[in-house]
Amino acid sequence: MSVLLWVTPELLACNKPPGFSVATGKRHGLPVEERLRPLIAAEDPACASGPLFLVHRLDVGTSGVLLVARSARMHRQLAQALARGEIHRQYLALVWGKPRPQEGVWEVPLAPDPKDRRKMCPHPGGKRAVTWYRRLGFRPPVSLVLLTPHTGRTHQLRVHLASAGHPIVGDDLYGGPRHHGVNDPQGRAVLAPPHPLLHAWRVQLPGELSPEPVQAPLPPAFARALATLGLAEAVHHLSVLPPMPGRRNQRGA
Repeated sequence: MSVLLWVTPELLACNKPPGFSVATGKRHGLPVEERLRPLIAAEDPACASGPLFLVHRLDVGTSGVLLVARSARMHRQLAQALARGEIHRQYLALVWGKPRPQEGVWEVPLAPDPKDRRKMCPHPGGKRAVTWYRRLGFRPPVSLVLLTPHTGRTHQLRVHLASAGHPIVGDDLYGGPRHHGVNDPQGRAVLAPPHPLLHAWRVQLPGELSPEPVQAPLPPAFARALATLGLAEAVHHLSVLPPMPGRRNQRGA
């Protein structure tokens, strides 16, 4: 699967594979930009040369569109665009259960979980967090949903879905029982993926940078699950959907 989705002299849109960490901090060894460089170089050595600046983050298990600036000027421009709410991101997730109504907004403040430092949790005194969702299809016992975060809190989509009773398939941190009572061998196989089925599907940049959205194909485990469940067609129809609602700020997901 191609890593480079879109290339300009100052910006790369990459398709981050699930399991690749873009976390920062000394305990992760090399800076994230240097960890990204071999991944990019394997496809196009020229794109991996020169400075690289990570624009935003995705959780280690999340796949999809990741923006990497190739100049400090572009990094500043994109950081400002994020702060102004001018970069819009849409995610696809396969979740347990059937979210109702078909379309809605979750507004649940989030805070670090005092019982588990790895996690976030709903908390009335936490930071404001807003997620728009639309249910695209349902095949018992799971649904395919489209998500637009209006804020960018740590693990926001994962916690909002779990707190609504619809954790992401394959999310062992927030998902509860691995198979949720599925006994059929084929169902258990596709609903026990090697990573959470959460995908940063589409990013719309400001018009002067890209008139069309940048879109990332689904990773194999996600695509295989949708094909087996008969939900793949729902993704094909997404191109005719109206524009998603705007959001105020989105620095991470």
